[in-house]
Amino acid sequence: MPPHPLPLGFVFRSRAKEEKARADKAPVTDSTQTRHPQAPKGRPTPKRSEAQSQRRSVANTPTTRKEAAKRQRDERRGQMERQRQALASGDERYLPARDKGPVRRLARDFVDSRFCIAEFFLPLAVIILVLSMVRIPRLQNIALLLWLFVIVLIVVDSIGIAIRLRKQIGIRYPDEPRRGAVAYALMRSLQLRRLRLPKPQVKRGERP
Repeated sequence: MPPHPLPLGFVFRSRAKEEKARADKAPVTDSTQTRHPQAPKGRPTPKRSEAQSQRRSVANTPTTRKEAAKRQRDERRGQMERQRQALASGDERYLPARDKGPVRRLARDFVDSRFCIAEFFLPLAVIILVLSMVRIPRLQNIALLLWLFVIVLIVVDSIGIAIRLRKQIGIRYPDEPRRGAVAYALMRSLQLRRLRLPKPQVKRGERP
């Protein structure tokens, strides 16, 4: 046993004094400030619309990788369906990026409103190929001349389309970006009218 044991009263008295000192140093809170009983501590009560949007976002958040993949497939399928309908109706909101904008729309309408020789390139190419396969020299010569004649007509017509379209774009949309619009129109002129996408929105002979 220690030679000089401490009295029990001294031990209890020192602990009580330390607890009282810590209580005195604790910060005093303002009890007059009211807080909504359902509000999280230290934050203001959210608005009803914000709370509903947060609940919807939490409910719509996929919980597993399989659900996330399924949601991505559904969104992609919906986007493709909207694009398909837009290509048929000409709705600018859901068209692919290469078809959007007033300049591209003018290029489409300019080509669709006229007869383009390049539009009949594929059918003529098939006819010329069949004639060239016939083992008759005269027909083969005709097929060669016809092929050269079609190529010259397509080049001349395409140059005319490019010049007139560039002029129309400069008059109507001088401040819009026009890069690639002429090539876009020439590629469209190579397609048969019924196969063009987006679908033609003007009739032949109608001013775009």
